[in-house]
Amino acid sequence: MRLAGKTALVTGAARGQGAAAARRMVAEGARVMIADIADDGGKQLADELGDAAVFRHLDVTDEDDWSAAVAHAVEVFGSLNVLVNNAGILHFSALGSTTLADYERVVRVNQFGAFLGMRSVVEPMSAAGGGSIVNVSSVEGLAGMPFLVAYTASKFAIRGMTKVAALELGEKGIRVNSVHPGMIDTDMVSDAMGGAEVDMSRLTRRVALKRLGQPEEIAAVVAFLASDDSSYCTGGEFVADGGATATHALKI
Repeated sequence: MRLAGKTALVTGAARGQGAAAARRMVAEGARVMIADIADDGGKQLADELGDAAVFRHLDVTDEDDWSAAVAHAVEVFGSLNVLVNNAGILHFSALGSTTLADYERVVRVNQFGAFLGMRSVVEPMSAAGGGSIVNVSSVEGLAGMPFLVAYTASKFAIRGMTKVAALELGEKGIRVNSVHPGMIDTDMVSDAMGGAEVDMSRLTRRVALKRLGQPEEIAAVVAFLASDDSSYCTGGEFVADGGATATHALKI
């Protein structure tokens, strides 16, 4: 129960990594606002988690939505201590074939969403005496991958913004860290491929642990960063990738 007394807002929380993070934090004593554009899934998860969770529709690219969601969280919970910027989308396309519209769509959700989220919680977290912001980046925020120019750009941006925010907000008692998952067993890749079945076995051969990660394994890192166990961690990069970034591009 290391998160007892803490209140959190998790974006993209209707499924996948976000849902796993919400479940883990509730299990450790937190109260959680599940924020997503997927209303049905979000409401279902909130019902599953009971009185410790509420659902709020949130388009992370919309400033007004952010203001309303944060105000609602403070109204319901009395304060806001934790923000998990998890919402994100993926788009596969060769550089020469990437349209400006597709590039902008990814950046608006992944990068603008994280920026607006951080900005919107500065005041309530300061009023609460501090807090923790967890920005979900990716291993593509540490190194590039072909056909992911927009996604990689957005995840590098999250990594950089995390460090700026950590420097600015430390004196307010607000810690800011980034999490860098590798290949996690969620529907995001399949969705980006138009619902096609994706054979991940070729990719997992390059991973030291020889398997996909599970959303619950990322949730464990998020819960650590949300808790006081990470009280001296800020501006950091927390990698959970099964060893994917331990190698280099020449490995067969």
